[in-house]
Amino acid sequence: MRKDIVTNQMFPKKELVRIVKNKEDEVSIDPTGKAAGRGAYIGLDVEIAKQAKKKRTFDQAFKVKIDDQFYDELIAYVDHQQARKELFGK
Repeated sequence: MRKDIVTNQMFPKKELVRIVKNKEDEVSIDPTGKAAGRGAYIGLDVEIAKQAKKKRTFDQAFKVKIDDQFYDELIAYVDHQQARKELFGK
């Protein structure tokens, strides 16, 4: 179980996506969940991803300025993963 940093709810790790900040302060989506760096999780829900963009959640969590493009990529990624889950199940 991991905590979603947007909603503060606990979810199984498979229902979350990990966002990681590496030593060079680059923030990226970590589909494997194993990339080196500091990680934070959000639920695989488009509404949660949109909330993260609106609140600039990862800017605050990682203490760096993150482009809107990253948040747009995150929303697209979560939307894609959500659709895959609905099509193919777990």
